[in-house]
Amino acid sequence: MSNEPITLTAGDAEATVLPGNGGRIGGLRVGGTELLRQGDRYGCFPMVPWCGRIREGRFRDGAVVHQMPLNSPPHAIHGTARDAAWHTARTSENEAVLTYDLTGPWPYPGRVTQVVALAEDSLTLTMAVETYESSFPAQIGWHPWFNRTLGGGEGVTIDFAPAWQEERGDDHLPTGRRIDPEPGPWDDCFGMPGGVDVTLTWPGRLELKVTSPEEWVVVYDEQEAAVCVEPQTGPPNGLNTAPRLVTPLQPLEATTTWSWRRL
Repeated sequence: MSNEPITLTAGDAEATVLPGNGGRIGGLRVGGTELLRQGDRYGCFPMVPWCGRIREGRFRDGAVVHQMPLNSPPHAIHGTARDAAWHTARTSENEAVLTYDLTGPWPYPGRVTQVVALAEDSLTLTMAVETYESSFPAQIGWHPWFNRTLGGGEGVTIDFAPAWQEERGDDHLPTGRRIDPEPGPWDDCFGMPGGVDVTLTWPGRLELKVTSPEEWVVVYDEQEAAVCVEPQTGPPNGLNTAPRLVTPLQPLEATTTWSWRRL
């Protein structure tokens, strides 16, 4: 199938999926109101095969050190899949299945599958990384850009209760120390061992909960136009500090759900 844009519908919810632009969700409208920041770099993109920054673009797998392109100097950021065209495996009225085959500069062969499932009151994203050859470390995450305001109303509030915050160094990477959560603004990674659970509230308009069984979430709210709540399978630089191994017998899988209600 082609990688043309896909429109999913369920009740008064509508999602646009863009296989040709990094497999991202290009838009999510509820009752005609757009929740995601618009633009080729925004919406919500999958972060794979790593999330956030890799220190100086280098990660170690056993005795081998691999160098990724420094697309956010002096680091490499957010994986390679967001810059690639994905393929549409199948679609229905409210679900799309996309695939992306890992290729250079990533040094290992593998396949990523993403399922986008829309319901009347939720959007669920599921991703898996598989390999039939060499085992390798990897991460999965999502990077949504939620509009700070909806139609000019009050700005969104972010409510969550993390167990810890990863101390952020001057290089924007975790230092390895866990600290008590600090007030925003944030460009920080937090630990939620019971699973990610973050509530976004646009007063008088909409409440949206971002949940995931994963225990890591990056929250970014330093931009005027949008805020980001990013569930992921490990912290930034996690290929070096907390790698998850993909093997021929064990894929890496993750999921997140955004559920909403009108206020």
